[in-house]
Amino acid sequence: MQMAKRRPNVLIFMTDHQRYDMAPPFNACLTPNLDALAQQSVMFTNMRCPSPHCCPSRATFFSGLYPSAHGVWNNVNVGNTLSRGLARGVRLWSEDLAQGGYKLFFSGKWHVSNEEGPQQRGFECVYHTARYTGVQPSDLARVPDCREWHSAYSADNICDLSAPREPAEIQRPGYPRYKLYGINENPFGDREVIAASVRHISERLPGIDEPWLFYVGNLGPHDPYFVPQRFLDMYDLESIRLPANYRDSLRDKPALYRRTQALFNQLSDVEQRDALRHYMAFCTYEDYLFGQLVDALKAAGLYDDTIIIYCSDHGDYAGAHGLWAKGLPCFKEAYRVPFIVRMPGRTAPLEVRDRASLADFAPTVLDMAGVPHDGRFAGRSLAPYLRGEPVLNAPRYSFTQTNGNEVYGIQRSIESDDWKYVFNSFDYDELYDMRNDPLELNNLAADPRYQHVVRDMVAELWRFAKANSDTYIDPYIMTALMPYGPGIIGDELFE
Repeated sequence: MQMAKRRPNVLIFMTDHQRYDMAPPFNACLTPNLDALAQQSVMFTNMRCPSPHCCPSRATFFSGLYPSAHGVWNNVNVGNTLSRGLARGVRLWSEDLAQGGYKLFFSGKWHVSNEEGPQQRGFECVYHTARYTGVQPSDLARVPDCREWHSAYSADNICDLSAPREPAEIQRPGYPRYKLYGINENPFGDREVIAASVRHISERLPGIDEPWLFYVGNLGPHDPYFVPQRFLDMYDLESIRLPANYRDSLRDKPALYRRTQALFNQLSDVEQRDALRHYMAFCTYEDYLFGQLVDALKAAGLYDDTIIIYCSDHGDYAGAHGLWAKGLPCFKEAYRVPFIVRMPGRTAPLEVRDRASLADFAPTVLDMAGVPHDGRFAGRSLAPYLRGEPVLNAPRYSFTQTNGNEVYGIQRSIESDDWKYVFNSFDYDELYDMRNDPLELNNLAADPRYQHVVRDMVAELWRFAKANSDTYIDPYIMTALMPYGPGIIGDELFE
């Protein structure tokens, strides 16, 4: 009698703030461990996050839903957040896997809910990153106040313009001092996350009879870009070149974009090149840590039977448009992320250029694990790509949803191969010709020659809103600010 084939193990490594081109096949920085893995992997090079913000994107990754449906619009652990956790009734793929016979383990950054931790969603916790673990309900009972910021406002840490600006420093009078980059031998404590994870792989996983999934979440390469010296030394400052759209004046874009850029304009071109050098070094450091996980799998005899996924929650402008970190400016550098899947038995690389979303991960991981699901997801399964099957009807559009990174402003976007339209409730909109202006430099939203394009894109946004419970359909005169309302999709609105 033939033995039933064991279902695959899964290792997920998620970084924080990693731009799509800081990974194979683009190779803007040094990633030797990821390069080796990519030779046996499927690389989704047009993967998008739903929001350039940690919690909304992570909630989408775990739920398969967009923010309008899972309810996490902002980072859940700050006082002025719009939500503390997932909407009632939202189910995560981890719960399906646990119910389907998988053993689930979690190490590192959670940052999905401040009302519960991963252990309430089917995981056994191996190691928690401080501040991102979920909290006890009693902590949520208090009214938010300024105490959460007190530790940053010590007397010796307040910016004083009477003192000269230091290299890498961005001066903000009355705010805590901030350096965009520097040296730290253990940034964000990621080394402890990996050490605990390697021990778990070596000591615990080989003895488990059931199939398992192990999620490891690091905080790097999040800003500020403080990295170990030896990784910085891998990059020559003179060889660093800033992005081609670095000098965008943003004059035809929302004022908030320019206001944000003005902070970074304090830095000289040399400092901004040095910031990019540190960011690239940070990505190389994360690759080094990832390599330790892969080596541990091999040493434990688990590598051949394990699906390995390398991804990030969102990107980083990293100098594009003169910006750093992430926020409301709706540029692709903040939304496109690496997503690399190594399948057991695969011996050659494959690049998939079709549009994909982090919302696609939930149905994908369940399909690959052989666990049935109820089709509740906004995303589609990417399993056919991983199995080498033909894929028909790839998505024409990518969509994003944000209500602001604690600087609130409703923003929605839609992008096709030809056009990108951004609705900004707080300022004028954006329209880019992606064929002729892939750097997103020339905003055509106000050009009367392209109003038919705006109308078509807005109609698709409303269709997406209806399908994903996005309640930004209020017809009140002071809030109905899209150039065309949902009525333009006709009877579809009522179906």
